[in-house]
Amino acid sequence: MFRWQRLLLIIALPFVLASCTPASNDGAGSHIVAPTATLPVAQILIAIPTIASSATSVALSATVAAVPLASCPITQPANPLFIPPSPYPPTPPPLYAGEFWYGTEGLWTMLRADGTWGKSPYANGLYTQKVFWWRQGYDYRTDPMPDLTVTGRRLDAPAPPIMASGATNGSRSDIGSFMIVGVDISTPGCWEITGHTMGTQLRFVVWLAP
Repeated sequence: MFRWQRLLLIIALPFVLASCTPASNDGAGSHIVAPTATLPVAQILIAIPTIASSATSVALSATVAAVPLASCPITQPANPLFIPPSPYPPTPPPLYAGEFWYGTEGLWTMLRADGTWGKSPYANGLYTQKVFWWRQGYDYRTDPMPDLTVTGRRLDAPAPPIMASGATNGSRSDIGSFMIVGVDISTPGCWEITGHTMGTQLRFVVWLAP
């Protein structure tokens, strides 16, 4: 703080204290007793760290919100585990450690074992995720715009439904031909996502972390 700003604070403080001093009763009537001393500058400035404390509290709240609430029924691996048909690998490749296949041969996806979508890109008030989907017999070369739609709703609080892009195609040597849909979500929380394709649907629940 500049020297002249400190001086103004010291000058103004007695008037602020005078206006806040409670009335005293001497039996003849009430009157305001003006203060006779001022506080040191160090005591005036002592409230400044509370701003940082508030920011810390917000950060801690965000950290807690990154953990799924017990009330959110996040999707767990099936028992027995779903194994996709050949030529897909029986478990997700090493690049996707901590994830598992989920669904049926008609439609499946890949989910995180902790049930979260974390570190999602955030812009213009929306969180964005790319969701990968597979179905038996799908070939990205012959079906560049697959018949797949995705919907979603928040389970733990009111919120607008997700906004999903049209499906497009892709391929990797380790996970084969896949369908991909981009989704935009307005708020973190517990979300139910449903994919629909060729008379088959697949539903799962994830926790979107901030």
